[in-house]
Amino acid sequence: MPDVAGRRFRHGLVVGKFAPLHRGHMRVLDEALSRCERVSVWVYSRPDFPDMPGPLRRGWVRSLYPARLFPGLDLLPDAPNPPLNGEPDAVHHAYVRGVLDGWGVRPDVVFTSEDYGEAFAASLGAAHVCVDRARAAVPVSGSALRADVHGLRGFLEPLVYAQFVRRVVILGAESTGKSTLTRALGEAFGTAWVREYGRDVYERENGALSAAHFLEIARGHRALEDEAITSPGVHRWVFSDTDAATTLMWSHLLTGGARPELRALADECRSRYAHAFVCGTDLPHEQDGWRANTEVRAVQQAFIRQDLEARGVPFTLLRGSVAERVAQVRAVLEGA
Repeated sequence: MPDVAGRRFRHGLVVGKFAPLHRGHMRVLDEALSRCERVSVWVYSRPDFPDMPGPLRRGWVRSLYPARLFPGLDLLPDAPNPPLNGEPDAVHHAYVRGVLDGWGVRPDVVFTSEDYGEAFAASLGAAHVCVDRARAAVPVSGSALRADVHGLRGFLEPLVYAQFVRRVVILGAESTGKSTLTRALGEAFGTAWVREYGRDVYERENGALSAAHFLEIARGHRALEDEAITSPGVHRWVFSDTDAATTLMWSHLLTGGARPELRALADECRSRYAHAFVCGTDLPHEQDGWRANTEVRAVQQAFIRQDLEARGVPFTLLRGSVAERVAQVRAVLEGA
């Protein structure tokens, strides 16, 4: 076995499933980039992973190793008809060699963290650099993460872990306790939660909102959700106070219409959230100077429920105290 310690190379190759891309993979990539003028990365698996298909996994690499900072990294495309993962190593070696020859990719070194790396590199006529084979520096594997992605989330970059976080929306008319419940759920589940961005804009404009303001509210709220789902403290769920469909309702109620872009955002609510919960009207109505009366609250609640039913969005109606509602949400989510 040739001594490759500290040696620099012209062209390195890293091949893997990256399902999901974790910090062990990144250690291999970092080593390759530090020692090669150029590094080709090939993401492939057969069968693929439905919840994280190849283009998504390549996107993780592209996002974490952007071209402006890592101009030497080359992401290889998909190739047709890869062998099944369980095929013998010799079959994979021949397949990789044939595809790389067709692409004109001729590495002089292969970087892995696996026992098969030496024979794989030899089949390509390349040197082999093994990085942290004992998993001492990063004690995790892709199979372990797939078995317990939430428990081992510390081995994932937030960008990657976001793929496994699910959005949960809390809906309800004014004074149904949804803002209080959303915060309580974030605290109870130890995760991120998203406030109602519409209140920020409403108070900023002193209640004088146009259709353009409601589109701003929907976009701003989505931006807060996207920020929360990649936040360091997120765990399994992100709880969101209201959605674009409710914002669309308010746009019609207060301005008589809505921007087409807002209607499109409302339509996306059909699939954006893993679960929808509607706060019941059994809590006393509280007037904070901005809210309408109890009769209007009943109309708002009817609109929200009718919209969910029209869009075919399943929802759970919550009743009782905040603690009782948290328990109802937990029963649904932990049974999912």
